[in-house]
Amino acid sequence: MAWSQDFFVRLRRTLMRRGRTVDDAEDLIQEAFLRFEQSGARERADRPEAFISRVAFNLAVDEDRRRTRSPRSVSIDGRDFADSTPGPGEVFAARERLELLAKGLEAVSPRSRRILLAQRVEGLSHAEIAAREGITVSAVEKQITRTIVFLMEWMAR
Repeated sequence: MAWSQDFFVRLRRTLMRRGRTVDDAEDLIQEAFLRFEQSGARERADRPEAFISRVAFNLAVDEDRRRTRSPRSVSIDGRDFADSTPGPGEVFAARERLELLAKGLEAVSPRSRRILLAQRVEGLSHAEIAAREGITVSAVEKQITRTIVFLMEWMAR
């Protein structure tokens, strides 16, 4: 079976949009392919790409559950306490994503940035943003959609 490079890129991007680093996404995809081969699904899967995608997403969910169930522990005065603070790798990856997002926000027009931040940060409704900007609600919705799509593509690079 020939796999398209486009499939790998789309799946990796989707996993990254769900909070995975490039390396984590590639590890999940590799594990999904391994399970695909080991399960014998190659012969019976009608849509192998859908099968592999579903396995990769399920593996990501399982990994998240494991992390939340077994947090690191800290011992203070002989007592063990769960430490739910993110580890250094998680902090570093989150900072990298935030820096990339900030650069993406700088790349959009000032109006697009104002509209998106008004909705996402200030919590304004589309009608409130439209009144503030002097445009229609429909224009606000379209601008937010375009900006989010741009930022998702920006983050996937």
